[in-house]
Amino acid sequence: MIHMSFCATLAFLLIKVFKVVEPVSMSREVYLSSVVPIGALYSLSLWLSNSAYIYLSVSFIQMLKALMPVAVYSIGVLFKKEGFKTDTMVNMLSISFGVAIAAYGEARFDTWGVILQLGAVAFEATRLVMIQILLTSKGITLNPITSLYYVAPCCFIFLLVPWIFVELPVLREISSFHFDFFIFGTNSLCAFALNLAVFLLVGKTSALTMNVAGVVKDWLLIAFSWSVIKDTVTPINLVGYGLAFLGVAYYNHSKLQALKAKEAQKKTTQADEEAGRLLEERESEGNDKKSESQS
Repeated sequence: MIHMSFCATLAFLLIKVFKVVEPVSMSREVYLSSVVPIGALYSLSLWLSNSAYIYLSVSFIQMLKALMPVAVYSIGVLFKKEGFKTDTMVNMLSISFGVAIAAYGEARFDTWGVILQLGAVAFEATRLVMIQILLTSKGITLNPITSLYYVAPCCFIFLLVPWIFVELPVLREISSFHFDFFIFGTNSLCAFALNLAVFLLVGKTSALTMNVAGVVKDWLLIAFSWSVIKDTVTPINLVGYGLAFLGVAYYNHSKLQALKAKEAQKKTTQADEEAGRLLEERESEGNDKKSESQS
């Protein structure tokens, strides 16, 4: 909730005051039908994923996050935004199998924590598919800054309501709790800097590059949690996550090949259209010269 209020404020300043990013015009109808459902899903994803840290280790949560491509693909097929392919489904099953092995080898396995994290993955995957369905179908393109400008205030409201009824009474009972402006401030700044980094990375490269970098980030987080905060990482954990990692890497590789093929086909089509246009121009010039000579 603090992240969302901080990000909403900074996004407002960057767009409306400093005019770093061009605003995107959006009607009230589009906002209510598109942004509000996405904001609700994002809030649920944030709530469940943050709650999972109470019950599970950082390393194990990163391993469970490897299921994200599986969830996105499955929900995409369900909503008919992705075509069902046998080889892709086999790849998804291999990722799921690897995560299952990692879960089997988890020393601090907690059923409720796993349910929370899987719920967060499901809501986040649904949010990504909803963005594709609701926003791209209306011809709206949002970068991370404009996304925060529209989505963050909505998320703040959705997170504020459960906070008032669930967490605020607990905080009132705990007299030792003091709001640390430095910790929450720097933490919020990191959250906003992450969105800026995503914006720059996707702008300079592609969303696929971000996904590949995300896999590297997961390995670094697992290493950090094992070496610094002394999370227990078992050999079975690593074997299972290694299998899931290979599945995710293959999935990203397949997407990259498909993207290259699509770009090559697009260039071929453009070249054919250009050649056809030049041929038509030459034929038109030849007909004009013939008409002049006859006259």
